[in-house]
Amino acid sequence: MKITQTMDYAAAPEAVFAMMTSEEFQAQKCADAGALSQNVAVSHAGGGARVVVGRDLPTDRFPDFAKSLVGQTLSTTETWEWNEPASGGERRGRLTVEVKGTPITLRSTVVLAANGAGSVVTIDGELKASIPLFGGKIEKAAAPVVIGALHSEQRTGSHWIRTHA
Repeated sequence: MKITQTMDYAAAPEAVFAMMTSEEFQAQKCADAGALSQNVAVSHAGGGARVVVGRDLPTDRFPDFAKSLVGQTLSTTETWEWNEPASGGERRGRLTVEVKGTPITLRSTVVLAANGAGSVVTIDGELKASIPLFGGKIEKAAAPVVIGALHSEQRTGSHWIRTHA
């Protein structure tokens, strides 16, 4: 299932990149999303970065059939891999989200670019549930959760920019 989302921020790309590669920001976005637990690792190489966020989320808002697959908690690993900036400050990268114990993944490209006085992060990917017969149904159930997590991240990021810039 195709997923495309944009996150707009009132800050320059350098400030948004600094935020997105901050362990404190990543921990805050997990807390704001209701994570029961989380772990964050950030590594920088050259002008790029790799951010790995593991978190356990409650499944109380999931449909019953989805809960039967994942249980009371959903363990995800989110990996952001950012390339060094191009001239003009645009960054490209990849976002992969894996759901532990399931064949559900999101693989996407990510672009962080200037947008007027601010920035926009565009995520364009494919949510895939590799389960015969039920894959499409699971993708449809998982898509709102993935999109909701991205919306939550944007809310946290917008607040972060206002209070940390």
